[in-house]
Amino acid sequence: MKFSGSDVISMQEFSKEGVFEVLSHAQRIKEEGPRVDLSGLVLANLFFEPSTRTKLSFETAMKRLGGEVISIDSVRASSIKKGETLADTVRVIEGYADGLVLRHPKEGAAKMAARFVDCPVINAGDGSNEHPTQTLTDLYTIWREKGRIDGLNIAVMGDLKYGRTVHSLVIPLSMFDVNLFLISPPQLEIRSEILNDIKRNKADIHKSSFIESLIGDIDILYATRIQEERFADPNEYEKVSGSYKIDKKLLNGAKKDLILMHPLPRVDEINPEVDQLDAACYFEQSANGVTIRMALLEMILGGVLDE
Repeated sequence: MKFSGSDVISMQEFSKEGVFEVLSHAQRIKEEGPRVDLSGLVLANLFFEPSTRTKLSFETAMKRLGGEVISIDSVRASSIKKGETLADTVRVIEGYADGLVLRHPKEGAAKMAARFVDCPVINAGDGSNEHPTQTLTDLYTIWREKGRIDGLNIAVMGDLKYGRTVHSLVIPLSMFDVNLFLISPPQLEIRSEILNDIKRNKADIHKSSFIESLIGDIDILYATRIQEERFADPNEYEKVSGSYKIDKKLLNGAKKDLILMHPLPRVDEINPEVDQLDAACYFEQSANGVTIRMALLEMILGGVLDE
């Protein structure tokens, strides 16, 4: 899989081998440190939706590699507020930067932006569609914690309809030999087009509305926030808000080596009493985002690929 100078728009573009190229490179950085110096290069962080982890981890990754970062933090702080199109914005910023990281509320925004510029575009979340660098972080965390991905029972729970981290994650997971449990309220079941895509792959897919009967069988529990901002009708959000609560009582029935993951931010789906348990892996998962993004920047901007 070619990374040097390439865009990262969707996990649909990744083969299983391509995923492991990124994970292996990240592990090498974790053990041996960076392999390239990106001093003299500039990364543009264009975030038209709020972000803490993704934005700051890209910034940290670029700075640890010696590069510089410029940023737009909102529509109001850019000429888009004056009516400039996203296409014109990215063409202008391409003149200032060697790569663009784009988060935008519209699905397909990163793909569209990539058509208008020659420099690499990395999708940092496009509406409810995808968030591929979060997925690579999630897969790296699973691989580090379990030593493998094949053979695991993995439950993805919460907002499967609007959750872009879920949409990106189930695509590569379905390429592995896993049992994949999709747990959500009926109103938030995974989109049919995504379900049809992943059913063509290797994983066994199971759907449920309940976690209690499954908790003793799973190796990875990946919980997500039910996102109020994605609901047009607040009454519809209230119907599903608080559908799942992960607490010590629930985890008492889990395997002793269960790993609990969450892309964060959380609201009330994970009780803080869980944070001190061995199962809680979400803060380490968040920290792994820096390593994965360093790996991607080395491979895309630095042209590095492990032999």
